[in-house]
Amino acid sequence: MRGLAGAAASLSPLSVLAQERASYSAAAEWSQGFDSASRTITMPRSRFATLSATTVQSVEQAIQNYNGIVSRGGWRSVPIGKERLRLGMRDRGVGPLRQRLIASGDLDPAAGVSDIFDSYVEAGVKRFQARHGISADGVVRAGTVNALNVQAETRLRQLETNFVRVRSMAGFLGERYVVVNIPAAQLEAIENGTVASRHTAIVGKPDRPSPVLQAKIQEVNFHPTWTVPASIVKKDLIPKMQSEPDYLTRNKIHIFDQRGRELPPDIVNWQGDEAANYMFRQDPGDQNSMGTIRINMPNPHAVYMHDTPSKNLFGEDMRFHSSGCVRVQNVRELVAWILRDTQGWPRAQVEAVIKSGERVDAKLAKPLPVYWVYVTAWANPDGIVQFRDDVYGNDGVAPIASSRG
Repeated sequence: MRGLAGAAASLSPLSVLAQERASYSAAAEWSQGFDSASRTITMPRSRFATLSATTVQSVEQAIQNYNGIVSRGGWRSVPIGKERLRLGMRDRGVGPLRQRLIASGDLDPAAGVSDIFDSYVEAGVKRFQARHGISADGVVRAGTVNALNVQAETRLRQLETNFVRVRSMAGFLGERYVVVNIPAAQLEAIENGTVASRHTAIVGKPDRPSPVLQAKIQEVNFHPTWTVPASIVKKDLIPKMQSEPDYLTRNKIHIFDQRGRELPPDIVNWQGDEAANYMFRQDPGDQNSMGTIRINMPNPHAVYMHDTPSKNLFGEDMRFHSSGCVRVQNVRELVAWILRDTQGWPRAQVEAVIKSGERVDAKLAKPLPVYWVYVTAWANPDGIVQFRDDVYGNDGVAPIASSRG
């Protein structure tokens, strides 16, 4: 202790200042290094649409590139460590991580093979995460490792499978249209081939999948009532009433018989299927399962897009929670874009009606095409290839461990 104290006492104010400057300089150098690393890679660009006139050509080029990766031996797996890898760490797993990122073009080969997780590696990890629908925070957790360890051959087969899908939609989609990519849980409003706005979405659970479809948006319903589908009555509402007898009352859901007469919940036998014979309708309001807005798009599946009171779910990477419909984040922005060419519905009017709480319908002057697609691999004109989990098992390739988590 005395020696340490003496050593500290022997430091002059000038030497202390020099050390502080050196420390500051190192930190600044590190920060500048990250900025430099970020400029050496290309992140996915927000203006490129998942489905546009250029998609087929871009996917075809990606297939050629991945054929080259496979012919060179693909890439090696990254070992799964016990702890997360992050900026500033030294770990023997960083070397294999660098090699893996280089193989897929997420890291410049000039970055070397050091076992230090520097700013170049962090930038490469962020790029990889963004391409795979993982929150791009630059931290390597188990979910990121799972995605890294999907073999190049599997990714090539994914691209080939999705090439057939996007080629089948290679015709004219419209000057303005909406695309929901189900595996990506993402919605894009597209105008003249460019993304006008992109929205995080919540789509169907694997056992209640959102359907692939083409339809037209005809109407926007503000503060709608919600008629509970028969499937939800059986799977969700009856079990809820068995465990929580006041569930309907709390959530302002009314029961009606075939003649339209309202029934009190306590006269229904909730231990069987009797309730499936009735209609259930939820009042507008904060508790309404559709939130404040429903985007109406008549189709054989009776699904639609809507707001939701459960906005916390938008923060998850795995957003497969609905019973088939699509919940949309920042739905007001989307609705303002949808109604842009409909007289009497400027953005200010949209906001005013939402604030009023009134039940109002806005009929579009011109129906807007909407496409719900199942695309787990695609590419953009900038050469960036994106992959998503095959959540519904439709790809017909080897099972892929979830890249979330």
